[in-house]
Amino acid sequence: MDQTPAPIVDMHTLGPVETNCFVVRVPEGPDPDGCWIVDCGMEPGPLLDAVEASGLQPRGLLLTHCHYDHIGGIEELFGRFGTLPTWVHPVERDWNRDPRLNLSAMSGWPCVAPEPDRTYEDGEVLDLGGSAWKVLHLPGHSPGSVGLLHESTGTLLAGDTLFAGSIGRVDFPTSDEVAMRGSLGRLVELPEATRVLPGHGPETSIAMERLRNPFLHEWGLV
Repeated sequence: MDQTPAPIVDMHTLGPVETNCFVVRVPEGPDPDGCWIVDCGMEPGPLLDAVEASGLQPRGLLLTHCHYDHIGGIEELFGRFGTLPTWVHPVERDWNRDPRLNLSAMSGWPCVAPEPDRTYEDGEVLDLGGSAWKVLHLPGHSPGSVGLLHESTGTLLAGDTLFAGSIGRVDFPTSDEVAMRGSLGRLVELPEATRVLPGHGPETSIAMERLRNPFLHEWGLV
């Protein structure tokens, strides 16, 4: 039986395109005052205020991908709590500084954010306050998209790969529909009870998406 402490994941929906960003904390772990931010979208005040009010101290920032709506609040985060170690898939390491790649040039909200200083690869296991999170490389919506999976509690931070009843867009210049099909095929093989916390929209589960997601059915993935 897994004896590692269970994380608590708090979701905050931020900004004009309602991006879900997350605070991971482990009250029963070795660093109960620490937390980790997963994505930091535009207008991050509610997330930052909640962290500050709780007395938590961010230890790091993890990016599921580097589109503007997931990185637009990083400067404000760093301004409030200081510069944080920041992880990203290496394919998108340079995207925060490039409005064309992070899509802000076509959004109406030009965005340049601090560069990540650390990278992670598929299969790598991150220790967040004593809780183990596995990195899943899920290209398709963007080439460096990742999910973060806490296997013992069956919790997936899915980024913009899988949504409740939908999937991330694959019509952007750096998207890849074939890669997205492969990534979704990987996710549907997770245990059906897996809790899915997506980058936009409500929480869902692998079981619900196997049952009702039209893209998974149209593409013959279930």
